[in-house]
Amino acid sequence: MRESWHEQFAEAPDVLLKARRGRTVVSVLGVAIGGDQFVVMAGPCSVESEHQLMATAYKVRSAGARVLRGGAFKPRSSPYSFQGLGREGLKLLASARNETGLAIVTEVMAEEDVPLVAEYADILQIGSRNMENDSLLEAAARSGRPILLKRGMMATIGDLLRSAQVVLSNSNANVILCERGIRTFETAMRNTFDAAGIALLKQVTHLPVIADPSHAAGVSELVPALAQIGIAAGADGLIVEVHPNPAEAWSDGEQSMDFPGFTAMMADLEPWIALHDARLHEQNPSEAQCVDLSFAKAVA
Repeated sequence: MRESWHEQFAEAPDVLLKARRGRTVVSVLGVAIGGDQFVVMAGPCSVESEHQLMATAYKVRSAGARVLRGGAFKPRSSPYSFQGLGREGLKLLASARNETGLAIVTEVMAEEDVPLVAEYADILQIGSRNMENDSLLEAAARSGRPILLKRGMMATIGDLLRSAQVVLSNSNANVILCERGIRTFETAMRNTFDAAGIALLKQVTHLPVIADPSHAAGVSELVPALAQIGIAAGADGLIVEVHPNPAEAWSDGEQSMDFPGFTAMMADLEPWIALHDARLHEQNPSEAQCVDLSFAKAVA
C-alpha cells in the first residue's frame, strides 16, 4: 500500500491493510463475505407482507443470492412515506431465513433498536444517513453482529474508513463496507456510482467491500451495468433490490428489479463472477483471515 495512503487514512489504523495480516472474511451462516467466492445479497427495499417476502426469498435464492435483504425500519425522505413494519417485519425476515437458509441483513436506525434488530438479523446494516452516527455505530458494534456499513451520500473514503474504525474500536472486527453511490452535480441518476472508490478500498483496507448498484442508479435499467462495473472494480459482492412487482412496491420501486430481470442479470453476471473468483483463487488462500463469530453467538 502506498505510504501516502497510510498517512491520509492514519485516523483509521485498524482498518488499513497491512503486510502482516490478511484480508478479513466475515462468515455468516456458512456464507464467507470477502472470501474467494462472490456473494450476492438481494431482496425488497421494504418488507411488506409474508407473501411478498417469501416469494422474493425463494426467487433470489434460486437465482444465486446467498443473503436476503429487506427493510423492517425504513429511513424515508418524507415523513409521510411508509416507515416499515418494525418488529413484525423482523419476524417475517426470521421466518424467511428459517425456510430458505438465507442469512438476513436489515437496517437498524436507532441506538435503542439495536438489541431488537440484533435478535432477528444476522447482519446489521448502518445506512448512508447514519454512517457518521457514532452512538449508533458503537451500539451496533457491541451487539456482536457483523456490520454492513454503507458509505454516506456525501462522505469521502476517509470518512467511511473512520466510521469503520469506530466499529473496530468497539471490539467488533466484522465490518463489511458498501459503496452505494454519492451525491454529485449529476441529476439524471439518483447518485453517482464511485467505482474508483471500490478499487481504492480494495487497495487500502482488509475489510470486505460490496457494491449497491440499486441505490447508485436509482432506476432498475442501469443496475445490471453497474453490477458489472462493481465486480470489475474488485467488489466482493453485491446488494440488489428485488421485488415481485416493482410498480406496486411501497418503497424504491423504480430501482427494484423484478424476478425475470434479476434472474437474467444473475445469468449475465456469471462470467464476470467467474473471473472474479478465479483471480482470487490465484492468490494465496492462507492470506484470508476468517473472523470468529463465536462471541457474537454468545451475546445473541
